[in-house]
Amino acid sequence: MRRGRSSFSGTREVTLGLGAYAAYLAVRHAVLAGDGRERARRNAVRLLAIERKLGIDVEGAVQGAVVGAPRLVYALNGCYAGLNVALSVGWLLRLFRRRDPGFQRERSAAVLAFAGALPVFLALPVAPPRTQVGYVDTLGEAGVDIEHPFLVRFYNPIAALPSQHVAFAVVTGGGLAARSRGLGRAVAWAYAPVVSLVVVATANHYVLDVAAGAALGALARALTR
Repeated sequence: MRRGRSSFSGTREVTLGLGAYAAYLAVRHAVLAGDGRERARRNAVRLLAIERKLGIDVEGAVQGAVVGAPRLVYALNGCYAGLNVALSVGWLLRLFRRRDPGFQRERSAAVLAFAGALPVFLALPVAPPRTQVGYVDTLGEAGVDIEHPFLVRFYNPIAALPSQHVAFAVVTGGGLAARSRGLGRAVAWAYAPVVSLVVVATANHYVLDVAAGAALGALARALTR
């Protein structure tokens, strides 16, 4: 009994979470302190060129299909800005409160997916589509300036590759699917594809960002199996 209880330490989990976020902010500072934004712009152009050669540069078409529906765009913005993170964190909190025996595995997968992206953010900063000509910054159009100096203190604006939103969706969706049946299981598996659509439609990630994020999330789950 003591051993089981000791494996669930709120202090340890908070420390781990803050440590991971501190590492994220350290990477953000290192990249933005230099010529990170210019490097990110150049890398975005290169990434789009690669997508064109592969015939997968569908970001413009996807966004064009939704921008004419304001209510849909509003919903997509909400999903991008808060729902994805809230669901991932909420899922871990639920497992922790229930003392679920799979909590450590799910938490470790989430942390690995988060930390695994940091070396790429540092070495290969990429500006998101919303900063490029021909794309609509849907959050900006809604009055939310996520490039505001105050908000940029808390996140990395040139960390499009890989998509951590998609990586978290793969980790969380896999955990939910493993504990669901029937329709619930189908919905859980559909979660990552839906998030992928959201991040592309809102011009926050490229198709290659989505693919890299999905691979990172799958790798994180595999390594913590």
